[in-house]
Amino acid sequence: MGTPEIVWSCIALVISIASFVVAAYFYQWVKKLPVANARMEEVGKLIRDGAFTFLKREYRILGIFSAVVVVLIVLFFPEPIWHGNAGKNIQMAIVYLFGTALSGLAGYVGISIATLSNVRSATAAQESIQKSFMAGFRGGAVMGMAVVGTSLAGAAIVYLISGDPEIVMAFSFGASSLALFAKAGGGIFTKTADIAADLTGKVELGIPEDDPRNPAVIADNVGDNVGDVAGMGADLFDSNVAAMAATIVIAAAIGQIDFMFAITSMGLLASIIGVFLSRLGPNGSPSRALNGGTYITCGIFAVLTLIVTLIAKFDIRLWVCAMLGMVAGVVIGITSDFFTGDDKKPVAKVAESCQNGPAFTILNGFSYGLLSCLPALIGIGLTALISYKLGEAIGPGYAMMGISTAAIGMLSIIGMIISNDAYGPIVDNARGVAEMAGLGDHVLEITDELDAAGNTAKAITKGFSIGAAGLTVISLLGAFLELVNQALTEAGQAAINAFDVMNPMVFFGILVGAAVPAVFSAMLMNGVNRNSQVMVKEIHRQFNSIPGLREGKTKPDYAKCIDISTRGAIRELIPAGLFAIIMTLAVGFIGGPEAIGGFLTGNIVTGLLLALLMSNAGGLWDNAKKFVESGNFGGKGSEAHKAAVIGDTVGDPFKDTAGPSINTQITVVSLVSSLAATLFVRFHLF
Repeated sequence: MGTPEIVWSCIALVISIASFVVAAYFYQWVKKLPVANARMEEVGKLIRDGAFTFLKREYRILGIFSAVVVVLIVLFFPEPIWHGNAGKNIQMAIVYLFGTALSGLAGYVGISIATLSNVRSATAAQESIQKSFMAGFRGGAVMGMAVVGTSLAGAAIVYLISGDPEIVMAFSFGASSLALFAKAGGGIFTKTADIAADLTGKVELGIPEDDPRNPAVIADNVGDNVGDVAGMGADLFDSNVAAMAATIVIAAAIGQIDFMFAITSMGLLASIIGVFLSRLGPNGSPSRALNGGTYITCGIFAVLTLIVTLIAKFDIRLWVCAMLGMVAGVVIGITSDFFTGDDKKPVAKVAESCQNGPAFTILNGFSYGLLSCLPALIGIGLTALISYKLGEAIGPGYAMMGISTAAIGMLSIIGMIISNDAYGPIVDNARGVAEMAGLGDHVLEITDELDAAGNTAKAITKGFSIGAAGLTVISLLGAFLELVNQALTEAGQAAINAFDVMNPMVFFGILVGAAVPAVFSAMLMNGVNRNSQVMVKEIHRQFNSIPGLREGKTKPDYAKCIDISTRGAIRELIPAGLFAIIMTLAVGFIGGPEAIGGFLTGNIVTGLLLALLMSNAGGLWDNAKKFVESGNFGGKGSEAHKAAVIGDTVGDPFKDTAGPSINTQITVVSLVSSLAATLFVRFHLF
């Protein structure tokens, strides 16, 4: 029968295969849906071709980056090749490539289905909101099932073949490094187009959001796919793999790897059941349907894992830790919904302040964004604290296992979370396609309602993913300490029990680590700023030089705007990611493991704060704009509307570029630290 961890690894593989079958079924279900007319086919093809063109160019650059990293891993990680450890270095390089390949596949699958289901969701809106919702949601479910199935199967395969937790960390680093650049690049692309399209279209020219006369409108729709679908898919793939990798490192020392695979397997099974049960009733709300599916999945997960815990005789306190993580994820999602929901008080207040000009829009939205950080950070902190104490009560070595279990508990229903998240950009695209194809006001009303629910779902997902990243990187900090102590023991030095903030080396690391997320965010947002200005000039050029464009008698040059977004994103995506990685290595080689312990602590704290602030403030400004556009405070074209658009313009790179990229940044630096732990022990200046 084999050891329990082997048995549960195999069960994880079987359930992963089941998720692939479900993804294939939903893919074919969506693909068979009709498309309304030739114009929709044309628009859909423009979006699809633009998305894949960007993805190919981005992956070509990332392929070169990955090749360089492979060489560095072979030469130096986990220790220099001339120390006689070539075999392990080569294994880690191969597994790193495996992680990058699967992360890239997650993005490819997402774009493949999203660019099919957008036009089909728009077509279905001609019949009913229920059919349109199902086309969007099942399109998103393809992404959810494929991403989680791939991440779980990948971790199980790597562990089954290697049996070495450190090699699993290399697999996670592969996923994280590609996700970091994919999320950053996709975010820069999408916000370059979105900001330019909004400022020139809505504010300057007074034309609708997805008016086909706007040269940036196709690039904007392409951006929804490369940023919110491919980028977020890679991000959540990375979070899931990182949580499993950290748990494997910690659990290996206490013989609890089987529990990790049991929990993650049941989470995927619960998500499979949940996506089949999700429906929109005849008089139902899309937002309630999405949230209802999440709550149902949580309930199924709780029951399945309790049964498994009792049958397999796992410690019930570990199950409680997993439930704490899941509940914390839901609470963080509810908090995000409160601050960003289109029917909630903060959005209405910010929309009201738009009547007094953009300065008040920015001040009000930023203040609510700051307020939104408190409940989420308290939730993450309390979950980590209680889980730590529960684990500590079990026995030696279980304290950090409690936190890592909470992390995988929070990520357990990620299949449903990704399905909801991918639904957002799909129905957003559906709205744009419907307007460009001239499907009429009734279809636009339906797609607007679906889009509003999608915005809220995306905000909840971002809050959830930030919370999951928080618990995951605390687990990775524990994994780093475990690997450092192994290296110290091998070197005949005393182990480190904790990182003392009164130690000047640790404090040095805290200060540097705290600055990295801020600089990283600034680099990404400056990239959006530079590229948006280039695109605004191009839009002005087209309106001024193409005869009949303003009157709608001539088509704009969509391809030129797509090319501007693509070239700008490719140019900007590498420096920010390299900055975070290089700073991590620099601190490690200057101050050693203790400085890195402080560096990771500072990076986690400011990273979570900035990610929550930017994600929630950005979502709030977006829905405040939609609140005005729905007819409140003067409606479209009013001074309040112009102020709201400016607020949304500031919020765009907050919520879709920098904010969600920070999740991956803090994961990447944690994994780099773990992979280089032996080097930091052996080679540092002080």
